[in-house]
Amino acid sequence: MNYENLLVEVENSVATIILNRPNVMNALNAQLRAELTDAVTRYSKEARVVVLTGAGNAFCSGQDLGDGNSLQSLDLERTLRDEYEPLIHSIVNSPVPTVTALNGAAAGAGANLALAADIVIAKSSAYFVQAFSRIGLIPDVGGTYFLPRAMGLAKAIGSSIFADKIMATEAQKIGLIYEAVEDENYDSHLKSRLEYLANGPTVAFAGIKTAMRESFTNSLSEQLEIEAKLQKKCGDTRDFKEGVLAFHEKRIAKFEGR
Repeated sequence: MNYENLLVEVENSVATIILNRPNVMNALNAQLRAELTDAVTRYSKEARVVVLTGAGNAFCSGQDLGDGNSLQSLDLERTLRDEYEPLIHSIVNSPVPTVTALNGAAAGAGANLALAADIVIAKSSAYFVQAFSRIGLIPDVGGTYFLPRAMGLAKAIGSSIFADKIMATEAQKIGLIYEAVEDENYDSHLKSRLEYLANGPTVAFAGIKTAMRESFTNSLSEQLEIEAKLQKKCGDTRDFKEGVLAFHEKRIAKFEGR
């Protein structure tokens, strides 16, 4: 598929998907949403890591409010159900690690798109804004799910009502994202992280994602059962055998992702 609003770079099993509408801070129109869903789904099967980032100085400014729809014809429920839900599911359910390389502002739907990834690695100058209340809306695109789980109920409600800007360094402190990195060190640090993921035990990474997410609704007994099942799956992989062999031979394991 030829994308008009995305750039895709694939190198060393890392697929980097770049939102490419810098003139509108990579705002999400219908075509970009469709292309992004397609790209995440496709490259989750073809790569060992999927990275989301933005062209220019912003990650994503959210829903494109100038996307040709009048307020009278705008159907927010349909847009969320038919366009955003498949996109978020494609990221969350990806069988490989998903990373948001947060290069700048992430506002509204763009903030929650960023938070859908397994890991967010942000420039220290980047920031989040749950801008919805400024136009009389609630956080969507998974915001009401991701925020209270990551930062607690009080901060989730407060930051959504007041639409406060949360700098990446603060987002790391409160557990909203994995890490914030000084801008001058960002590119080299991100490259190192992605290389680690691309050369890691992919099945184990998928199991970690599944087990951690299911823990929010499972009892202890249910969670122990999930761990046992997933551990059996991991134990049957070539990567497990390679990892044990490398441990005994005192060398770095060479994982194949299978």
